[in-house]
Parts: sequence; structure tokens; C-alpha cells
Amino acid sequence: MIVGLILGGTAVTLLALVPLLVVWLRPGEIRYRRETAMAVHRAQLEELDHDHAEDRIPDAEYEGARLEIARRLLAADQLAEPDADHRGRLLLIATFIAVPLVSVILFLPGSLPLIPSEPHAVFKRQVEMAARRDDALISKLEAKLATMNPRTEEAREGYILLGQALAERQDPAGAAKAWRIALQTRFDPTLAAETAEAESEAAGHVTPNAVTLFEQALAHAPQNAPWRGLAEQRLREAALSLPKNAPAQSASGP
Repeated sequence: MIVGLILGGTAVTLLALVPLLVVWLRPGEIRYRRETAMAVHRAQLEELDHDHAEDRIPDAEYEGARLEIARRLLAADQLAEPDADHRGRLLLIATFIAVPLVSVILFLPGSLPLIPSEPHAVFKRQVEMAARRDDALISKLEAKLATMNPRTEEAREGYILLGQALAERQDPAGAAKAWRIALQTRFDPTLAAETAEAESEAAGHVTPNAVTLFEQALAHAPQNAPWRGLAEQRLREAALSLPKNAPAQSASGP
């Protein structure tokens, strides 16, 4: 198994280095200052002759410009060319050798002693411990809310927090239930839309009660509410799926 991984990783690395090998083996000319400058001035002469042939430049101006470019061309011909620098090719050779070697070393067992792998059982146990802590906090909050008057503002905030915690635990039905209690104390269009969405998610479709909540939320929300598009889409879905004149459950409104 390990040998197969090493061979596979080495093959992939070598395949990725093929473009470097092609560049290294491909013959080509190295152009330095002299040849580049002369090519530029020759192109300028060709463009100048073309413009003069089309009567875009007067004769006097043409002769002056041609003399100046010719002078620059002669000056460029006197530029000294530096010796070719082969360090780039040496770097390619070193890369072509080092990368596969390093990849093989990294695949060897025990090659990364400073990065120990965590067994799956340990990770799973940590997740379960975190879930139990969350369950204990939710149970404590539910017990506290059971002793409070649900019509108070303090209880309303508690039910909103409870709904958020249950939504994070992937319990949309519980979240919708908690938020409905909060809506009975004071209506809020955003909370109503979240409650309707959670209830629809729990049921697998847009329920009649969710339709009522979405409609109430849209009626009292500002035009720039970020969830307005989602609510309108849910109402369109409900219009296509719910039977006509379906009775809606009572929902708390303003």
C-alpha cells in the first residue's frame, strides 16, 4: 500500500515536471540588448516607410526621421552583448531532481514526526463530547424558560436564543417551535420569516402556517429586507404545491 502511494506520488510529480523538461531541452536563441534594440529600430523604419508611402508624412519630416532612426540603429549595433547566463538552466535541472526526491521522502513512513495524525476514534470522541455539552446547555435553557412567563421580553429573548441553538443542531422543528413562542410576545418580520423557513424545512414543503408567516413578514418588512426574495420564492412554491383554499393554521401576527 505504502509502496504504491510512493510510486504514484512520484509518477504524478514527474508528470507535472514535464513542461520544465520540454523548456530545458528545446533549442532557442537568447536575445539581449543589441539584437532587441536593432529589431525595434528596424520595425520603426518599416513603419516610417509605410506612412511615407501613404502620404501621411511630408518628405522633409520623413527624411529627418529616417536619419534619426538610422543613427539609433548604428548606435545599437555597437552595444556589447553580455555572456549567456546558464544559471536558469541549472535551476531547472536542480528542480527536476529535487522535487521528486522530496516528494518520495515526504511519503515515507515517519517522515513527518512533528505532525502526528489524530486517530479517528479520538476525533469522534471529541465531537461527541461537544455535542453532549451543547445538549446540556440547551436543556438548561429550556428548564429556565419553563419557569418564566413566556409573555415577558426576557423570555422572548430566551426563546429566540433557544431557536438559534436548535437550528445550529439541525433541529428546524424545535427551532420553529421556540420562535413561534417568541412571536406571540412581539411580532418581528425577520423572525417570522426565519420561523416559516424552519417550519418548511422540517416539513419538507411550505406549510399553510408558513405561508401565513411569510405573508405577514413581507407585509411588515422593509423593501430592502435581505430575505424578501427567499420569502417570495417560498410563496410561489406554495402556490404550486398547496391545494386551493387549503386552511392555514393560526399564526401570531402584529
